Amino acid sequence: MKTEVIMKREIFNKEISQKSKSGFFSATDLIKAGNKWRSENGIDLFNLTAWFQQKNVKIFIKTLENEFGRVKISGRGRGKHTWVHPFLFIDIALAINPELKIKVYKWLYDELLKYRNSSGNSYKKMCGALYCNQSNKSEFRNYIIEIANKIKKACDVDDWQKATEKQLKLRDKIQENIFVLSDVMRHNDNLVDIAIQKAKQIQG
Repeated sequence: MKTEVIMKREIFNKEISQKSKSGFFSATDLIKAGNKWRSENGIDLFNLTAWFQQKNVKIFIKTLENEFGRVKISGRGRGKHTWVHPFLFIDIALAINPELKIKVYKWLYDELLKYRNSSGNSYKKMCGALYCNQSNKSEFRNYIIEIANKIKKACDVDDWQKATEKQLKLRDKIQENIFVLSDVMRHNDNLVDIAIQKAKQIQG
């Protein structure tokens, strides 16, 4: 999926933003969450600007840039984020609290972004298949909104940006099922119900 979407993860009950396309994390969100924890535990607040100025950090960033290109995108103004490459994000997390490193490593090896992007692609395929079956094309826009809400309900999701890997995987499977069933069924409502049922049975 080409569209960049901001996914939400959680540390210390604070949301951490991650870009679905680049995989970059919000260092801004991490600092807010980390400093909340440090404050509650009587530790001095972490200063990201000062940390970036350390000699060893500059060397590390330069090494990452040689390998991956740009690894830090600084936001300007209130409410803007500083986005960093996952490897740089790990180093910041370690500097704030060593326990965070384990959490971030798990994020790097999970498949949340994989299924977010995959379900975006299957959504487009599903829409194309349903559109071909739709007799009243002028009503398709409203119809696809109904289908999307039906899938959201089936996956027990309120906000896709906060969905779990399991929920995104189920959405992807439902949409793939709809795409496949559209070749053999011409009644969209029936095929959607069957697609949902089969996907949920497989997931258990």
